[in-house]
Amino acid sequence: MRRLRIKICGVTTAAQADACASLGADLIGLNFVPGSPRCIDIARARAIGDAVRGRVEIVGVVAGQQAPELGRLRVEARLDRLQLHGDEPPELLLELAPFAFKALRVASPEDVALADRYPGLLLIDAKVEGRLGGTGVTVDTALIAPLARVREVILAGGLTPENVAARIEAVGPAGVDVAGGVERAPGDKDLERVRAFIAEARRSSA
Repeated sequence: MRRLRIKICGVTTAAQADACASLGADLIGLNFVPGSPRCIDIARARAIGDAVRGRVEIVGVVAGQQAPELGRLRVEARLDRLQLHGDEPPELLLELAPFAFKALRVASPEDVALADRYPGLLLIDAKVEGRLGGTGVTVDTALIAPLARVREVILAGGLTPENVAARIEAVGPAGVDVAGGVERAPGDKDLERVRAFIAEARRSSA
């Protein structure tokens, strides 16, 4: 059985990134979306990356940017990959390959059908009008379970230590992503909740 990959997103300090890596996270998400309470700059991203590089994959969460600036961001912030969380076309993903993957916001079968336009790994988040992510809203598992059977999917959207096991069992994803569900405040991770989240996710996928 494949090993479930666990992404802790919206990390804002090197100390918390180090702790998340030590607790068993596989990926750390760094937010570069202006207006997000978890948004960080390149200098902080480098400091966070230096604390965990080689232990976890470092993913930059972006939206609404073009290929040249995204390429510069990946190099300057020393990111392993970019998570395209806006309304990016498939052509942009292909231009950035293999250093990027698409996040799709899903609320209907029509949203799920968009997956056919994007190759490779997909992150599935809840679709909430006017919000790009971090809403705490869960995705209808019946919508995305069929997709997870044929595509590599990271499940996001309202995951917590309390519900992650059941949602993994319902969907069968390749990975899970959490931000607000393990926080005291946006960008401030509650490490006991991180520990519990990782333990529950591992238990459900054992």
